[in-house]
Amino acid sequence: MSNRGITSGVVYVHSSPSAVCPHVEWAISGTLGVRADLKWTAQPAAPGQLRTECAWTGDAGTGGKLSSALRAWPMLRFEVTEEPSPGVDGERFCFAPGLGLWRARTSANGDIVVNEDQLRSLVGNRGVEAIAHRVSELVGSAWDDALEPFRRAGDGAPVTWLHRVG
Repeated sequence: MSNRGITSGVVYVHSSPSAVCPHVEWAISGTLGVRADLKWTAQPAAPGQLRTECAWTGDAGTGGKLSSALRAWPMLRFEVTEEPSPGVDGERFCFAPGLGLWRARTSANGDIVVNEDQLRSLVGNRGVEAIAHRVSELVGSAWDDALEPFRRAGDGAPVTWLHRVG
């Protein structure tokens, strides 16, 4: 792996049934090319569910690959972040049952970035209510609302560090 295009991020699996946990580990392992031996803890916001998080390093675009691998299990709640790297914006992916996958570019401090084409489309020929709804979609408000109780329940949970090989 060269230093060009190397980035890092975090995978937060906010809730998973215990039977799916090994599949999550295999998906992360297969994507990163390194064995993911994750530390799972109870998810108080969803009794009977487990949560984990792991920091990763890898090539730019790995966040999208991790999200694609994890969305194979529609009962999961997860987030994947990817830090900006030279010439590549950061990204944030969120998945919640019933909402599906949401993706946005992020700035160096983690804010959601809305580009000029999105803004032009937003203000096209819409009323104030439609604009407010679309802004809410662009910044992922529904995903934040759905995932926030699970995020708080994970405060202080152990983090596993994974580094892509090869």
